[in-house]
Formats: sequence, structure tokens, C-alpha cells
Amino acid sequence: MHPRFPVKTVQFGHSSHFYTLPQHQQKLLFRFFCSGKNPPPSSFDSDPSSSSSSSSTDDKFGFKLVSRSLRDAKWKFNDIDANTVQESVNQWLSKTQNFFNEITSPFVKTVHNRRPNLPKDSEDMEDVFITEHTVDSKIPGGELSEAAIVSIEQFSRMNGLTGGKMQKIFRALVPESVYSNPRNLVEYCFFRFLSRNNAEVHPGLKEPAFQRLIFVTMLAWEHPYSSQKDHRAKMLERNTFQSLVGEEAFVRIAPAVSGVADWSTAHNLFKALAGDDWGISFSIWSTYIDELLKVHEGRKSYQSQEFSHLSKERILCLGSSRKQPVIKWENNMAWPGKLTLTDRALYFEHTLLPAVGLMGQRGAIRLDLTGNGSRIEKTRVGPLGSNLFDSALSVTSSPESEPWVLEFVDLGGEMRRDVWYAFINEIIALYKFISEFGPKDGDQSVYDVYGAHKGKERAVIYAINTIARLQALQFMRRTLDEPTKLVQFSYLQNAPFGDVVLQALAVNCWGGPMIKKSMEGNDELGQQLRLTGEAYESINHVFDIDGSVYLRKWMRSTTWTSNASLGFWKNTSVKQGVVLSKKLVVAEMNLVERAAMICRDKYRAAEKTQATIDAAMIEGIPSNIDLFKELVLPMTITVRNFEGLRRWDDPLVTASFLALVNTLIFRNLLSYVFPVSLMILAAGMLLLKGLKEQGRLGRFFGKVTIRDQPPSNTIQKIIAVKEAIREMEKYIQNVNVVLLKIRSIILAGEPQITTEVALLLLLGSTILLIFPFKYILAFLIFDLFTRELEFRRQMVLKFMSFLKERWDTVPAAPVVVLPFEEKESPASIQKHKMNHTVKSEKNPER
Repeated sequence: MHPRFPVKTVQFGHSSHFYTLPQHQQKLLFRFFCSGKNPPPSSFDSDPSSSSSSSSTDDKFGFKLVSRSLRDAKWKFNDIDANTVQESVNQWLSKTQNFFNEITSPFVKTVHNRRPNLPKDSEDMEDVFITEHTVDSKIPGGELSEAAIVSIEQFSRMNGLTGGKMQKIFRALVPESVYSNPRNLVEYCFFRFLSRNNAEVHPGLKEPAFQRLIFVTMLAWEHPYSSQKDHRAKMLERNTFQSLVGEEAFVRIAPAVSGVADWSTAHNLFKALAGDDWGISFSIWSTYIDELLKVHEGRKSYQSQEFSHLSKERILCLGSSRKQPVIKWENNMAWPGKLTLTDRALYFEHTLLPAVGLMGQRGAIRLDLTGNGSRIEKTRVGPLGSNLFDSALSVTSSPESEPWVLEFVDLGGEMRRDVWYAFINEIIALYKFISEFGPKDGDQSVYDVYGAHKGKERAVIYAINTIARLQALQFMRRTLDEPTKLVQFSYLQNAPFGDVVLQALAVNCWGGPMIKKSMEGNDELGQQLRLTGEAYESINHVFDIDGSVYLRKWMRSTTWTSNASLGFWKNTSVKQGVVLSKKLVVAEMNLVERAAMICRDKYRAAEKTQATIDAAMIEGIPSNIDLFKELVLPMTITVRNFEGLRRWDDPLVTASFLALVNTLIFRNLLSYVFPVSLMILAAGMLLLKGLKEQGRLGRFFGKVTIRDQPPSNTIQKIIAVKEAIREMEKYIQNVNVVLLKIRSIILAGEPQITTEVALLLLLGSTILLIFPFKYILAFLIFDLFTRELEFRRQMVLKFMSFLKERWDTVPAAPVVVLPFEEKESPASIQKHKMNHTVKSEKNPER
């Protein structure tokens, strides 16, 4: 019988000693919690409020390591506080008694309560091991912070070296400019340890001490320099795990750990975890890791027990519980059942039909999600064909197949349908990515590149892990308003620069060293391409930062020829960083991270632009009319001033304007009017920009201000909407009448009027051919500015009355309204064809 509490061995350097020191002799004191909790397996779509209550009975006696540098190895008995020693002994005896009580208690685990228990930051902080640190805290830029020293020392020892030796190796490996940044040393020790493991989920995450060490590493990366000289150990001991990790540190450190995050959506994951805070606390971080481990453990239990018949597929999510049922709508009938999502398909098993004897045998129906025609969209369902409930999804595997309409009832919230939409859409987007960026099925060239035959499996693992993270956030009730932002492939489908990120992911999945002998002669060319960073423009292949090759014949996607792609792949070389693997690069970013950062910046710029558009989209027809009037106010003022010129309100100004216009016309200067206007406009814009940067235009310059409408009740709003619709209908009718009359004139609906209009057009073309355009333009301007004068006013009124009479006599083109015909969907047409074929086979010709 195996013991329940395994013994863990921690190895130290040869110079490690343990001491009990007074406070004034401590250079550094750092504590790790020791309340570890191993996550039990659980279901995936259960209520978040139902979580395991026995997590407190799991292993929480693992020993944690703490680092401290010693100035003086000697101590005196007078320096020992007797009360402190007695208190420590009592605590150790109490923990020992609890330890034996746990061993003798039965091993029981339940999975009824999934609500995460946030650990307290001050829980079980007394168990401390002290060891001498060997890191030189004084660096060119200042002095290392306590968190940086602990992270460097601990990961160095986990790599088999001391912190001092690792520091010397790193200094000899990189230029002085790279070494002077302490973040790079933290990354080197951390990434070097992570590079030793290639598991889907890092096994060290099960250890609470490792979780805390990662959190300390993020703090060390964010604050590598020491900001406190006096009582640093005391302040660190008190405030380290109350500190918050910022977005920049989280996005850099967390994706490096397998299964914790990915580069593409790490910033969105940070927003979900941080919530309204500016950073992530240790309690949120540890809860997230615990929930994530529970999701993975639960998948293993379902894979081995209930769904043994799905041995070739991996179970990802289950949708079945009393509080959260799944309903499949067929022919306006609602059938509850059990929904299962795997890495390849959806399975739905009816729970009501077998019970009432309407099905011959109990079994699950399958909907494949790997085809190129798979689609998912949100829809509404309801009894008798009504669209009453906005909580359903429509999933189809091909345009010809009948869609599955699944309703996700959630009695405890509104996000369940959106989360399942993200789950299913991620699987569909995954296989779209594989078909677009991966080699074709049966392509033997995958065996020419080491590990390329496992590229599809790597892509599937990316999708599996990202769905697991969203499940963990769902249990924590910390999802975003759009859960698709938290799943990688779905997010990149619509994100700006997302195609280039998908290309980098493809190189990461299928890229590897060349192993075919025929390619050995191209090693020198490949090395040259890697050094110049011009791999894509060459006739050969794409190279990753570690020399991995992505064959050109796999570049079947049209996105490889886009300008964004060409610009990105021109500069993919690492200049000063240390490449530990294609995912782990010290002092610089790997290709996926680099592309993801550009994608994040472009997406945020697009969000800011959309936010300004959303702010301008005010509600209410009267308010929108007022906003429109305010926006066209400059044009209104211009037209009003022009009308004043035309009516000769100020004869001197009008005469001067006409003199200027005629001078431009007869001096042949019209060709310069438009370029000069653009120059004046550009100069005005630059002048306003400079004044705004100087703060001389005020904070509110450029903002549009309108008055709010008076308060009104629902009846008044309905009446206002009806009146606005009636006015809009009348306006559209008038426009349609004008268009129908023009159509009648052109198509000779009234021959006499068509003849008159044609003769007028011929006369106008003759005048344009005989007389120069400048004389015609001068005549039109003279006519425009003399219509309101006394000697022409009556003549203009008679001419306009004559044109109105002739226009009223023009008939409108006839309009024919056909009766409504319902169009059948492709699926219905295919079904009718199949029924017709079956009938033909049953009734053959005799």
C-alpha cells in the first residue's frame, strides 16, 4: 500500500547551511505558503457553486523552500527570543498532531462543491527553510529586489547550479547591454528550467510551492530592482503575497509555463483574472491554477470511466445537470439530453426518448466538427416556432446537413450559451487552421522535417488547453463579456493581424529540423537565410528562430502573400537574445509572441476607434436629428453665406466675389483652385494640431455638444417613432416617384416628352462643342447671381412654373408587385430529392 503523503527531497548546494538568526542579521527572508491543495476530478458544465468540499483534506504538508543570505554565520544564545522559540515549537507539535490525524482519517473525496475557495494570503506561513543565497545582488543598474534574488536562486538550484554560478554563466553568454537588465537574468533562470519539460501541462503546477514561485517570478520580472534599503526583509515578508502582478509581467511569464496561458490571448486572460483591479493577486492566481488542474483531472476521469467507447477522441466538456439542462429542438419539439464535446465532434444523447420508449436503443448521435463546412451561430428558439428564448446555438457540419439547434438553459446566469459558443467555435476554428496552414493529409513531406508529423497533435493540444482555461474561468465566474476572446483560434480569426499570428503558430506546430539527406546541401543556404532574416522572400522555406524549417509547399494559404505577412517574416532573426527553444527566448520575443503583440496593439487601436463610434451612436430619433444638425453646421453656415452673396445682401462683397471668380475663369487659373484648396485645408489642420498640443484650444475643443430631449413616457415615444417613420416613408415615396419619372423619360414612356428632352440634350452638347467652357461657366455664374434681381425675378418665376408644369405631366413608370414565394433551403431541397429517389426505387417502371 502506497503512502498518501509522498516524501519530497530538495537538493541544495554544498555551501547550504540552516541557521536561526536574529532579525537585525537577516539580509533576506522570504516565505512560501505551505497550504497546497491537490485538485480532485470533477465535471465540466456543472454549477460553479457546487465544488469539492474536501479539498482541505488533501496534501498540505509539502515543505517549501525559502532563501536567505547570511552576512555572519555566528550567533549568540543571548540573541534568541525564548517566547518565539516556544511559540514555534508549539506550532510544530500542533501540525505534527494534525499530520497523524490526517494519515489515520479515511481517504474521501467529493465533487459536489465547485465554488473556488480563495486562499488567505496569511495562511500557513510559518514553515520556513532558510538557505544561503549566492546571487550577487549588486548589478550595474542598481541592486536586485528580494523577489528577483529568490527567483534566480531557486530556479538556479532547480537547474542543478547555484544562483552565483548561473549569474556568471549568463554574464559570459550575453553582451553587457543584455546583462545589465535584471529581467533578462530572471528570464534565463526561469526559461532554462522550463525548457527541460515539454508536457501539455507542466507537472510542477501540482505543487503549491511551484505555483508560488511562479508568482514570485512575475513579481521579480515586474520589479527587478530593490526600492527599499531599510527593513526590506520585514516589508517583503509582510507584503509580498499582497502585491499585484501587472499585465506586462503576466503576459511575459505566464505563457511560458505549459498549459497556463498562450501568447495570443494572455492579455485577455489577464483582464478576466484581474477584473476591476489593475493586477492579479496571489489568491486569484492560486485559485485559477487549482481550477485549471481540476479541469484536466476531471477530463481524465471521464475518459477512463464513462466514455471508454470514445478512446480515439478526447472528452473536453459535458453539458448535463438539473440546474443547467441542454435541450435539442427538433420540429418545434424540445428534447432534453446530455451533450458531450470532444476534440472532433459533438455527441447528444436523449434522456427522455428512451424513458418513454420512443427509441429502439439508447445511444448518442454524432455531429462532426472537422469539416470545412462546419458552422455555428447564435439563434433564438421557442414553442410553436416562436423566437422567444435567446439562449440557443445552431450547429451544422456541412451546408447540406440539418443543423442542430441546442438550447443552453442557465438558471444561475446568462453566460452559459456564450461560453459553449466559444467551446464549439474553437474546435471548428482549430480544424480550419489545420486545413489552411498545415500539410495535406497523406503528405509524405512531413517525415522530411523532424516532428512535423506531430504538428496536428500540437495544434489540437493548443485548442484543448485554451478550452480548459475558459472552463476554469467559468468556474471562477471571471469570464469576459465575449468569451471568444479567451480561446486562441476563434479570437485570431477576426482579430487584426491574426492571420500572421496563425502563420507563426503553424511554424511553431509543424516546423522542425530537416532530416532528409537531400537537404543537407542546403544547410549553408539555410544558415545564411536565418542570419539575414529574409527566409520568406527566398525560394526556400520559412525558418523559426531556433532554425526549425516550415516547408514552402505547406504555404497554401493566400495570407502568406499579404503585405503584413511579407513585412513580418522579413525581420524574424534574434540579434542579442538567448534562444533556449522556439518558445523560450531570453531578452527577446519568440515569433508567436512577437506577432501576438502586434495583433494586441492593433486590436486595442481598433477597440478605441469602435468606442468612439459607439459613443457617437446615441439613441432616439430627435437626438440623432440634433446631432446631424450640429455636424453639418459648418456646411449650413457656408450655404447661408453663399445665399447672401447670391441675393446681393452686401453689394460690395458680392461684386468683389464675382470679380475674383471671373478673374480665375478668364485667366485660366481654375486648374489651380483645387490644389490650393487642399493646401489651405492641410495647413489649417496642422495649425489646429499644433495649437491643441500646446493646450491653447482647451480640453473640450472638437467635442460635439447637443441638448438632451425632454423626458417623455412610452406612449409619447411610440407616437414620435410612428411620426418619424411616416415622414421617412413620405420622403422615400417622393424619391421613388422622381426615379420612376426619369426612368419613363429615358425609356420613352411618354414619346413626346422623351423627344423634347433629347432635343434639349443635343442643343446643350452643340453649345459645349462650339463655345469654350470658360464662357459657358461665366454665363452660368452670371445667371445664378442675377436671378434675385428686379429685372429678372418675374422671368425666372415664369420659367420655373413652366418647368414644374411639364414635370407634372411626365408619367411614372409602371410598377408590378408579385406575390410572395418562400424559398426552400438547400437542406430541404436535398431532402426532397432523397425522398423522390426513395419513391422511385420503391415504384419502378413496369
